[in-house]
Amino acid sequence: MEATVERTDAPAGPTPSHPLSRGLATGSSGSESQRDECSESKHPLLGRVAHGDLLERDLGTSHVARHSDADSFGKNLAATLRRMPEPSLILLRLSGELSTKAKATRRQFVTRLLRNLRDALDETGHGYRVERRYERILVELEDATDLPRLGRLFGLQSLAPAERQEVRTLDEVVDHGERIFGAAVEGRRFAVRARTVGTDAVPGVRGHDVEIALGARLLPRAARVDLSTPEVTARIELYGNAAYFFRENLPCPGGLPLGTGDRAISLVSGGFDSAVASWQMLRRGVNLDYVFCNLGGFSHQLGTLRVMQVLAQGWSFGTRPRLHAIDFSAVTRELQRVAEPRYWQVILKRLMLRAADAVAEQAGAHAIITGEAVGQVSSQTLVNLRTISEATDYPILRPLVGSNKDEIIRRAEEIGTAELSAVVGEYCALVPRRPATAAKLDVILEQEKGMDIAVLERAIEDREILALRSLDPEACGMPEIETDRVPEGARVVDLRTRHEYESWHFPGALRLGFSSAVEAYPSFAKDQPYVLYCEYGLKSAHLAEMMRSAGHRALHFRGGTRALRRWAEEKGIKEES
Repeated sequence: MEATVERTDAPAGPTPSHPLSRGLATGSSGSESQRDECSESKHPLLGRVAHGDLLERDLGTSHVARHSDADSFGKNLAATLRRMPEPSLILLRLSGELSTKAKATRRQFVTRLLRNLRDALDETGHGYRVERRYERILVELEDATDLPRLGRLFGLQSLAPAERQEVRTLDEVVDHGERIFGAAVEGRRFAVRARTVGTDAVPGVRGHDVEIALGARLLPRAARVDLSTPEVTARIELYGNAAYFFRENLPCPGGLPLGTGDRAISLVSGGFDSAVASWQMLRRGVNLDYVFCNLGGFSHQLGTLRVMQVLAQGWSFGTRPRLHAIDFSAVTRELQRVAEPRYWQVILKRLMLRAADAVAEQAGAHAIITGEAVGQVSSQTLVNLRTISEATDYPILRPLVGSNKDEIIRRAEEIGTAELSAVVGEYCALVPRRPATAAKLDVILEQEKGMDIAVLERAIEDREILALRSLDPEACGMPEIETDRVPEGARVVDLRTRHEYESWHFPGALRLGFSSAVEAYPSFAKDQPYVLYCEYGLKSAHLAEMMRSAGHRALHFRGGTRALRRWAEEKGIKEES
């Protein structure tokens, strides 16, 4: 099959402020005000992608910032990266779910997947080449470190670093197979898995023939053949007069390409549950914007912003998600003024749903997503969930409704949000002593009668709208509570765990766990300056806010432990012996 090749070059001139600000079409300018740049704009190549077509992008000369790859899919690729040559050929397999779609729908979904793939790789500034053949996508990477990005594309079932060789006969396939797999099977149990794909495979060469012939060639070097539990599996796929040799099938998230579903609004708090629930819906192809009802001030918003940027920058290729940050401080005061404490949680959730409802209407969304699970907390009994749900006419999707907490945390660890969510979760609730577990709707409506609804309307109207793909959280700080140095005479307080403290701490720092520090700070001397630090700067920012509100001279070290340690090393401040 003759492949059509087209080329787009990296833009000349200075690098834009954010690598995606140039949009998908090379040379075009992106705008964060657009709802979904990747879905609204059409790349000139994407409309012509078919079997055998190629997309290619050259490496520009300008440097482009990279985002971290903190997720289990990326971690699984670490050993593979060390073995991969440059440039690297990656064989991508489509999610099995795509094969069940009608032909026209499948074509539309694959086109969207290719668009998302292009968005993921354009951001790196490195060269790449994409080829579609049958139910496979072949990607040639100039820089192998871009591989984890491919592993976070929804709509892919697996990927495999491969070697491609042009072949004409069975003997050529076997010769290449022995060269590629010979050392790997040495003294080990092995199996050979081969298959032909499509109608243009190598004439006269069947997968079964390759398995027999290559197995016989490798057997003298191996311990034995083991088709059930091999230590090494030699894999070959044949199509287009070429053989593709690989050993590993590395898992991808599966699901549907992001952007193939409708738009929804996800209510998020920065904790484990809402982040994982959002990820689950992204995996179903749903475009998400996020609504965050801020209960904990600047530090709560900063923590939530960091969590949501893991999803936006690491998993949302092809879309431009936004976070609608709504200050709920006045809303909660109004709630506490009119309602009995035992109903606070239920009414608060209803108010949050009304906020999400308003944003959904403006955004043209079709559903609201929450991270609720039955029975996890007092407000999540079936009676309470029914009463809460009556606050909106939008369908409420609860992807985690039957999940256990340990399952949710494991998924958060896999997608890269767990560490940040663990910090945020410490201070994001309005919890009465004896919350209602079976709040009836008529009782709640009576409790809400005295509320001034204009307070909620003003909070929604005054919300911040933050572009998650391009925003730098460090630019959203509060200068009055931050410092990038330790002033002379300041008492330094370390809010981390004992193990982290013993691994490294600022000389002379007092270690207090976050909860202990919250209890202890009212007794601190108010004429003493304090500098607080923690892992990421979230807990320290929150405690500095509280201490300053109580009249203490408190600052938090911007950037957390890593930034403080770097500053200490620059200043020659040594650890205590």
